Amino acid sequence: MKIHVATDHAGLELKNSIREYLIDEGHDVTDHGAHEYDALDDYPDFIFPCAQAVAADPESRGIILGGSGQGEAMAANRIKGVRAAVFYNGPGEIVKLSREHNNANMLSLGARFMTEDEIYDIINMWLNEPFGGGRHQRRIDKLDQ
Repeated sequence: MKIHVATDHAGLELKNSIREYLIDEGHDVTDHGAHEYDALDDYPDFIFPCAQAVAADPESRGIILGGSGQGEAMAANRIKGVRAAVFYNGPGEIVKLSREHNNANMLSLGARFMTEDEIYDIINMWLNEPFGGGRHQRRIDKLDQ
């Protein structure tokens, strides 16, 4: 699967680990940055290109990170065709429902609230959960009008 990744300084190390993990799992990964630590960088500079790439390729997905993942999801969701869900720990069912009911094509993770092992489990769950279609598609179509 084609997966786009991005973060600001808050998730840099974790993003790099996730990128390598995804490559090892056989995914085609594009890294939109950040590529070096800069405490003054701004997440929209990395999230917008990542979200635009996902919107341009409906078969791809995106994984973005920030301290909480909230601002990153807000930025990504400004791009038409993107449906970014936030997860910063909690019941894994949230991640499943983001795919099953909302066909989330981006997952925004709170790097400060999860361990590396927890994140891999969540990513695998999210990548493998199918979209339910049906009435859920009707709702997504309304979002994209």
